[in-house]
Amino acid sequence: MKIKHPFKTTLFSILLACGVVSAQPSLAANQTVRVGIMSGEDEDVWRAVAANAAKHGITVKITTFADYTQPNEALAQHDLDANSFQHKPYLDAQINARHYDIVPVGFTYVQPIGLYSRKWKSVDALPQNAAIGVPNDPSNEGRALLLLQANGVIKLRDNVGLLPTARDIASNPKHVQIKELDAGIVGRAIGDVDAAVVNTDWAIKAGIDIQHERIAQEKVESNPYRNFIAVNAKDAQAPWVKTLVESYQQTNVASSILKVYHGATLPAWEGAPQR
Repeated sequence: MKIKHPFKTTLFSILLACGVVSAQPSLAANQTVRVGIMSGEDEDVWRAVAANAAKHGITVKITTFADYTQPNEALAQHDLDANSFQHKPYLDAQINARHYDIVPVGFTYVQPIGLYSRKWKSVDALPQNAAIGVPNDPSNEGRALLLLQANGVIKLRDNVGLLPTARDIASNPKHVQIKELDAGIVGRAIGDVDAAVVNTDWAIKAGIDIQHERIAQEKVESNPYRNFIAVNAKDAQAPWVKTLVESYQQTNVASSILKVYHGATLPAWEGAPQR
């Protein structure tokens, strides 16, 4: 699907005292840092981050994207200084495919992926030959299949790691049909399938009732899919990176995450509040 207007840019220049509790790193005043995020709820979260960063001399300039494939390319082309939208398996797949020199520098939040249905009230109720929608990008399809395995729907071959595909299904007792769809579409297709594995942000955008239509969810503990802020490797030790991460990992940002995602997304840095 071609996106006519893939991104927009907004300048968050917020000069507020926001109670940043960590030590202040040394940083040249009035530095601008360009950060790429996905459009939607994260825009509210990053307003809180920008307010924290402004106290330390950083103006955060946000570019929002509507397509997961674009923020890493923009970062690699130096149109951004950082991005914040992905987890490690996704970045690893992107690096393998496109040879980016991009590294994670600080955790943000985790969005436990869920299995949702408007036709069935439980995983056990899924019928023979049920159609199940899954995201079609390598990391999220793998994540979806691992969730289906964890709930007894399928069994994957041994040692498939975090990136299995439908070809790795070793046992399929109910003969479910895996429907591979774009991550941004699979949630909107929930009425056309028996169930769909959907990322939290896309589930919210698709109008899915997170609490009442979810029939299975990933475990949060030791989740390998924690999102993070990422930068080009050459910038990893830059002072502004430390400031940006510390500006994110604050209580007011955690509160914003919990509010805008209705508790379905959890702050993921060490010591972050969970409610």
